[in-house]
Amino acid sequence: MLIDGGISFDPSDAISSARRAEEDGFDGLWCAETSHDPFLPLVLAAEHTEHIELGTAIAVAFARNPMTMAVLANDLQTFSKGRFLLGLGSQIKPHITKRYSMPWSHPAARMREFIQAMRAIWSAWHDGTKLAFRGDFYTHTLMTPFFNAGPNPYGAPPVFLAAVGELMTEVAGEVADGLLAHGFTTERYMREITLPALERGLVKSGRTREGFAISYPAMIVTGTNEEEMKTAVQGVKAQLAFYGSTPAYKPVLALHGWGDLHSELNTLSKRGEWVAMAGLISDDIVDAFAIVGPPEEIPAKLLGRYGDMVTRISFYAPYRMDHARVQQMLAGFKSS
Repeated sequence: MLIDGGISFDPSDAISSARRAEEDGFDGLWCAETSHDPFLPLVLAAEHTEHIELGTAIAVAFARNPMTMAVLANDLQTFSKGRFLLGLGSQIKPHITKRYSMPWSHPAARMREFIQAMRAIWSAWHDGTKLAFRGDFYTHTLMTPFFNAGPNPYGAPPVFLAAVGELMTEVAGEVADGLLAHGFTTERYMREITLPALERGLVKSGRTREGFAISYPAMIVTGTNEEEMKTAVQGVKAQLAFYGSTPAYKPVLALHGWGDLHSELNTLSKRGEWVAMAGLISDDIVDAFAIVGPPEEIPAKLLGRYGDMVTRISFYAPYRMDHARVQQMLAGFKSS
């Protein structure tokens, strides 16, 4: 199993955080698209690291189009000397239409076509095939020599797709190289919903899970004293409340019989009552979503819960975790 880290949300800290992750021994480094662009920090990381893999988790696909994404990913694949992982996500409708002012329709079908169109563009560059992609959402039929990037010496980057719902998970199995599981995923949901949906997609593409990557950002509640554990629990409860208020993630709660909790959280979120929302998250819910324990126990617990399902793990700690704790957990994985 590969163990991944995350790059700093502060672009000015991209170089130092990337170097630290590589020195610590992480296998990969993911950069999220939140308040900053996810690609620019990875350019800096690629320049100042040597072997660690570099990926977006996630870049918002529907904020862009297949051509712009194909160009960005191809350039980063070249600049990183073949270490780039393109992680895509759909985001939710309000963000796409109200924040990005972009169209929204049939997200799973659109995402399938987005990735297929992107691959057609790469094929035009790498293999010299005529660009003639015509779909329901995207059309790409013009590629003149002036705009042709030509063959990439490292090939096209692997494409990872973020998914929670069954339809998007099937798309990941059908057209992607890997799945970015969401942190708001329990062991039960992954076994009963995610993996069967992924298998259905893989069957459509004539593939098996062999060679297909599954990356999981595991929520961690850890500390070495009561105060640290309390802070960790509070941070995780707040994050779970935020995710639980989102309609797209309701099926995860519903599987466990917590469907009514979503309605309560959603109502409170519209009133901005974030503290009250966290108060609705019980310890049982925390235990279902997070790995809880002192740093030295985390690796064994995490491997016991997800080791037979995922190929890459990262530590999801929605609170400030001391670097020494991270190093301790990473060392535990490397020695196990």
